[in-house]
Amino acid sequence: MKELAPGSRLVVASHNPGKVWEIKELIAPYGFDAVSAGDLKLAEPEETETTFEGNARLKALAAAAGSGLPALADDSGLEVDALGGAPGIYSARWAGPGKDFALAMQRVHDALAEKGAWDGLPPRANFISVLCLAWPSGENRLFEGRVYGTLRWPPRGGNGFGYDPMFVPDGERLTFGEMEPAAKYAISHRTRAFEAFRRHCLEHVPKADAPAAGGRDLEALEAAARNLSTQAELKRFIAGLREDLARNGSAWTTQDLAGFLAALETATAAADVPDAEPRWRTLARALLAASR
Repeated sequence: MKELAPGSRLVVASHNPGKVWEIKELIAPYGFDAVSAGDLKLAEPEETETTFEGNARLKALAAAAGSGLPALADDSGLEVDALGGAPGIYSARWAGPGKDFALAMQRVHDALAEKGAWDGLPPRANFISVLCLAWPSGENRLFEGRVYGTLRWPPRGGNGFGYDPMFVPDGERLTFGEMEPAAKYAISHRTRAFEAFRRHCLEHVPKADAPAAGGRDLEALEAAARNLSTQAELKRFIAGLREDLARNGSAWTTQDLAGFLAALETATAAADVPDAEPRWRTLARALLAASR
């Protein structure tokens, strides 16, 4: 298979800000110039395959063909033993058109309740991630990672996204939603899939020193705002904004409460919000816009 040259441009074949941010964080130490399919205005292909492998390949090939660049795509989801592996490849679709994962987690809870699966030991589940690296020529390769654990109800924690607040990995006490990002990423399914990708594709690429921290990480904040679905996640997001203000207050456009409230009013009036979007996400996006 072709090798990725150090410093080459790579398309992250996703329109999900949270997923794009995670993958960019994983490949950043290797010096790749990463751009998302959304940034390139590439259309999202319909996920018509019946496996994670098939959908990851479909997305990567579409992005590579559309951009003329190598593309890295992820297809991931939650598999619950008592539900026969559901929601599986339909994990995002269980969240509805607004990608409301509070709704998706409730659906998982209710489906398990119908089977009496909450009685006794916590239900077993696993997250799976399949990465596909594809080239415009059609050449491609797959890499898989899984993390096993159990489910909890009600959901706990405001970190992460998706089903994170109801999943406790084996050997841990906290849900992915309660863990700090570094602790989650150390053991996550996507990190494990990336490790397989790294062993096969990046052994020849020297890992650069981490850049000194500085400035606002607006991409991370935007990813968090666009993916939260619950009140707990909004609370964590606001705490993150407070931390950002403490560290990078001089970079905020609005320097006082009156200015911030005026900017918040403008951002709220200008927001083009889909009816299906969770209200917590709408508020988070307005708060972030006002800070900018």
